[in-house]
Amino acid sequence: MSHGQQEPQAEPRTREVKVVAIGNSIGIRLPKELLDKYGWGDRLVLEEFDEGIALRGKETHRLSWEETSRAMAAESEDWSDFDVALADGLE
Repeated sequence: MSHGQQEPQAEPRTREVKVVAIGNSIGIRLPKELLDKYGWGDRLVLEEFDEGIALRGKETHRLSWEETSRAMAAESEDWSDFDVALADGLE
């Protein structure tokens, strides 16, 4: 595949889901097998695009201090403004 071309996307699998009334709102029922397949819990993230919507699981993973430090070190940010904090007397 040449530079700049995207890989073809897989054809979407289509499912029909039931729309149900929930108070003054509406919701959709997702099959349990689908929730289990993707490891979805009681919260999802809905992303809206011009073409439609996408659902994904709400990520609950938080970076550890070590992972955060590595991610910050990999960025090309200029942190020199914070050098004054080095002389604040805290060790």
